Amino acid sequence: MVFDVSHHVLVPKHVKASDSELKELLARHSLTLNLLPKVILGDPSIAGLSVKEGDVVKIVRNSRTAGVSSYFRRVAHA
Repeated sequence: MVFDVSHHVLVPKHVKASDSELKELLARHSLTLNLLPKVILGDPSIAGLSVKEGDVVKIVRNSRTAGVSSYFRRVAHA
């Protein structure tokens, strides 16, 4: 039996970031794609997403103080 970690209550929602979200993020913070933190391609939390190296994953977390916050990670090989 295989367990899908994306359904676990402690794992925040992971989705592939759209091109417009990525463009806005990079422009707003004066970043390049290589400056984003990484998430490893083999990470179980993104296993169900059809992402490849260089794509960006948006992580949506619930927070007691901020409500909902989003984090972005660049998909990379180990």
